[in-house]
Order: sequence, then C-alpha cells, then structure tokens
Amino acid sequence: MTIQPTNTALLDWTGDTLAIALFEDAVELTGDLATLDEKCGGILKELIAEEEFTGKLNSTIVMRAGAGHPVRKVILVGLGKPEVLKLETLRRVAATVARTAKKQKTKTLAMSLPVWNNDPTATAQAIAEGTQLALYQDTRFKSEPEDKNPQIETIDLLGLGGQEAAITRAEQIVSGVILARQLVAAPANAVTPITMAETAIAIAKDYGLEIQILEKEECEKLGMGAFLGVAQASDLPPKFIHLTYKPAGTPKRKLAIIGKGVTFDSGGLNIKGAGSGIETMKMDMGGAAATLGAAKAIGQLKPDVEVHFISAVTENMISGRAMRPGDILTASNGKTIEVNNTDAEGRLTLADALVYADKLGVDAIVDLATLTGACVVALGDDIAGLFTPDDAVASQLQTASEAGGEKIWRMPMEDKYFDGLKSGIADMKNTGPRYGGSITAALFLKQFVKDTPWAHLDIAGPVWADKENGYNGAGATGFGVRTLVSWVLS
Repeated sequence: MTIQPTNTALLDWTGDTLAIALFEDAVELTGDLATLDEKCGGILKELIAEEEFTGKLNSTIVMRAGAGHPVRKVILVGLGKPEVLKLETLRRVAATVARTAKKQKTKTLAMSLPVWNNDPTATAQAIAEGTQLALYQDTRFKSEPEDKNPQIETIDLLGLGGQEAAITRAEQIVSGVILARQLVAAPANAVTPITMAETAIAIAKDYGLEIQILEKEECEKLGMGAFLGVAQASDLPPKFIHLTYKPAGTPKRKLAIIGKGVTFDSGGLNIKGAGSGIETMKMDMGGAAATLGAAKAIGQLKPDVEVHFISAVTENMISGRAMRPGDILTASNGKTIEVNNTDAEGRLTLADALVYADKLGVDAIVDLATLTGACVVALGDDIAGLFTPDDAVASQLQTASEAGGEKIWRMPMEDKYFDGLKSGIADMKNTGPRYGGSITAALFLKQFVKDTPWAHLDIAGPVWADKENGYNGAGATGFGVRTLVSWVLS
C-alpha cells in the first residue's frame, strides 16, 4: 500500500473511492460538494437526508457515484464538532475511512480531510498513522487469511501535496507500533527470552544501534538477585537486553526506557487459578515490546537524543528451582525483598533494570509495564497510569501521550502507602495490601532509583483490546510506542 500526498482537486480526482469528511451539523452541500452532487445526479443530497447523516464523529454513509462518473463510490464520514478537532480525531477518522473503503473492495482511495491547526505536516502524519494501523492484519499464525477482500493499493491525501516527509515519518513510527503488536500478540512458544534478544539484535543491525545482551552469569556478577529470582524456575535462559541509540553529534539529552519483559507469567508458585486470564499472559512483556518498538522507530527517525532501551527478559514459571513465597531476594542495589507473592514478579525484574539504568548518567528514566490489575480497575482498559514524583517528567509524558494519541492519567505517589510494603525480616515485601495496589507497586519501584528523574507507566489495561477500537483491531495495540517516540523527539 502506498500513501501519497497530492494537491489534486477533489473534483479532478479519479479512482475507486473518494472519502470526504464533514463536521457535525455542517453537512450542507456547497462549493465542490454541490458540484459533486450535481455530477452524481443529486444522489448525495438524497442519501444524507435518508440516512439522517449529521456528521457525528466516525459515522459514515456510502453511495455509488453512478455510471460514467470517474469515481466509483463516495464515502461521507463525520468529524464531530469543529471546536474539538484534534490530531487524534484525524487518526481515528482516517482509520474509519480506510476500514470502510476496504469493505467496499476499494483498490484506489482518496481522502479529503481538514488540516488541523493550519499544520499540514502534522495532519498528513496523523492521517497516515491512523490509516496504516487500521489496515494492519496479523495473519502470521493462520494457514490462510480469512479476509479475502482485495487490499487497498494506493491512498491519495488530497490537499496535502509536498508532505512526503510526514508520510515517511508516520511509516517509521507505525513500523515500531506494529513490531510491538506482533511481539505481544505472538504466543509464548514463539516469543521467548531468546527470540526477544534476537529481535533486539536485528534492530541493532538494521538501524545502527549498539547492543549488549547480558547473560545469566553476567547478571549474577552484577548482583541482580531480584531479576534472577524470577528467572530461576524457567528452562529458558534469562536475557538482559540493552540497546543504545546514539546520534551522530553531541546528544542534547540522554534518556533511558525500560520495559517489563516477562514473556509468560504463570504466577509462579502463587499460580494463577481458574478465571485469572493465565492464557493471556503472553502479553506480560507488553512493556518490553513497546520498548523494542520505540527502538525500531527511533533508529529510523535518528533524533539528536541518546536513548537506552533496556529490558530484563524472562519467563515466570514453576519448577523445583522456583522461588518460594517467603524467600528473600537481594537486588543489585543491596535492597532485600521478602517475596510474599511470586505473582508480583514484574516489579522484581524492573528493580534490577532500574538500578542498572540509574547508573548510566541519563537525564530521565521511564519504565513501562503490564504491572497491576489494580490499575485496570482504577482506569479501565484504555488509559495507562502515570506514576512519578517528578512534575517535569510528568508534564513531558502527558504532552507526549497527547501528541501520540495514547491516553495516560497521572496517579498519586502516596508515600505513606509504602508502610504496607514493610517487612519484619527484609527491607520490603514485594506486595502490599489489596487496596491501592498500583500505587504500592510504583512505590516499590521507586526504591530502586536513586538520583535520576523517573516515571512509571502501568499499561496493563491499554496493551490489549478485546474488540476493535479506533485504529486498533481486537488484540495487541502496541500501546506506548507513539508516546515514547513523542517523548524522545520533544
């Protein structure tokens, strides 16, 4: 599929399907639309009346243009109220158009959407992102594809001529999102610590990043007892991944991104029981997937920022070697942890990754993790929780998430709640009381960052979608990649 910006006028375009976006309660046919309707014999006006089309956000109607017309079909799509038009609106509307056009067996498509905030570059990028993400289908594990409709071959963005660089930028970011989707969606027998490391090596080779994979013995030398405690039950070796992107010149800042990389979470000896969703625990490496997806995008975008992409990758399994409830682990900063729940393993892997990143001399650290069901209870499926004691980093990430079209909400870091993590025989326990579980999890992580501004994103909810939503189909969403890229580029 090729997306190409063009200054071809709406009335001059020829092809299969022409999509036109209209604001809510402003669907009068004037100017070019009136001329188009006239060429179509007045069918457009009749259909708007019959379908009571008002331009409500993402509503659509489709009509045949009639014999002899240079356009086979016309799609009208609603933009909602003009005063609330955002880039995210354009992403979602473009996704709606793309899916609708594909169902109409379209091969050549043109979109006529408004320019956001007099910014054709941002507009073209948003439309291209929404389109590509909506049309992506993961058929890797099917013997033959279920969708037999022809694929859209070309998409013309009318009125956006000269924005080729914005389209390329969108494609680079989307490639990272799709990688994250593929990693999260793949089963745990396909995505293992070994294959995650191989993916990181491939990114380094393809895009010129530095790569270091710490094996178990090297992690032992660094004292990563928390990470290795989780890893010790698995038959597969743990992999501590450290990718580094360095710009050609002096970086304007240095950042670290850490992703939780538990490729399958059985719960350990506190095994996940019936109804726990254990069959979905292949997605417990969603943070690491977003981290590698961001690395792939950043490697292509090449900003003047140094970025370290880190993940302590392992399975959380059950065997005679498994850590037991009540065991005490020692993290690489010397902190001791009483394991009162082996199913709170992600924070143990992140603990040693945070200590490692804190020693790199970066300006800020962000970690992403499918960490707690408590955050899903608090914020639902669409919103990630943002935890940080640093207002500047919080502001940066909130701005980046808005630009990327991913929802986050800042949550409190109530220091008093750490009392629930206190242990009588160690420095802390790995879980606290039932209530405020996402907060105590963040407070646990805070103990492993000494000097560096830091934020934690709990992405347990939005990493997966049970049904089609916006430009995401049901399944893995690739959440976090666009926010991370926007943060790095800001």
